[in-house]
Amino acid sequence: MNIRLADKTDVDFLLQYDKHIQKEELMSVLLLKRILVVEEKKEQIGWLRWNLFWDNTPFINMLFFLEPYRNQGYGAALVSFWEKQRKEEGHQLVMTSTLANETAQHFYRKLHYVDAGALLLPGEPLEIFFIKEIK
Repeated sequence: MNIRLADKTDVDFLLQYDKHIQKEELMSVLLLKRILVVEEKKEQIGWLRWNLFWDNTPFINMLFFLEPYRNQGYGAALVSFWEKQRKEEGHQLVMTSTLANETAQHFYRKLHYVDAGALLLPGEPLEIFFIKEIK
């Protein structure tokens, strides 16, 4: 497994699977170096895209792996790698969220993320917010 910063060669792969971001925004996030790609045998198998919540707290926006690579430890390794980078930058807290009807909530709790609140938008399942101290 290889974890690296995404670059322009990853754009087609990312846009193929990430339907939550427009190409222009993806290019901006790419320039900010806020996408990590995971490769196995030099093939892209997943990624983590993040931003800064309230302009100061690292927040995982998207964690995705192709179906054959799920539930094999790649996600935990990628999140751990990302947390270590944020800690080295001096951050003490990281965040993420997931819909209440998604199994990702259990994944984040196993990684010691703690429920920190929720948001209910019209016509959507509850969005659960998680925090983790990385001091």
